Amino acid sequence: MKNKCIIIAPSILSADFANLQTEIEKIENAGADWVHIDVMDGNFVPNITIGVPVVKSIRKVTKMILDVHLMIENPQKYIKDFSLAGSDIITFHYEAAKENVFDVIKLIKSYGKKAGISIKPCTKVQEIKPYLKDLDLILVMTVEPGFGGQKFMSECAEKIKEISSISDTSIIIEVDGGINDKTAKICKDLGANALVAGNYVFSSNDIKMAIDLLR
Repeated sequence: MKNKCIIIAPSILSADFANLQTEIEKIENAGADWVHIDVMDGNFVPNITIGVPVVKSIRKVTKMILDVHLMIENPQKYIKDFSLAGSDIITFHYEAAKENVFDVIKLIKSYGKKAGISIKPCTKVQEIKPYLKDLDLILVMTVEPGFGGQKFMSECAEKIKEISSISDTSIIIEVDGGINDKTAKICKDLGANALVAGNYVFSSNDIKMAIDLLR
């Protein structure tokens, strides 16, 4: 039976940017829950993607939750802009804000947005334990952040179970990296309730079926 409790958040990193509105309409009509937006700055990760203007444009064409993943240095500098652009969830990297994690969370929430934190494959769950009670979402990376289409790192998925065991049941445990119908099952079995998938969704000949299989 399809699990309606699993949130599916296709990543537009794998979408056709020349037809972005159409691509977003495709996933919305196919039953996706969120739009996952990967923001990269070329410093925190070795790639540059999109910024505030694109988020603002996407907000105009969909009512879906905008799940914005900031893979950038100094995330606190950009929280206001991404909030005002229409983000619903803003997730920043622990590794980019180690000295002021609480301040960044507080800033996100001051704009009425849900706050998430993401961890790279090398970061241990214990490092973010002090912040769990203040967060709405934990994003576990099962690839090195920076590029789409990478192979799923199964050892990183084990963090899902650890997070689930020490966090409140209301927290969203999201997974990003190499997600397909097979790796999705692994993550769900470990306790994930939100899945980010780029290539698997946008390269599918049947996007609705791809989303249904993930769920």
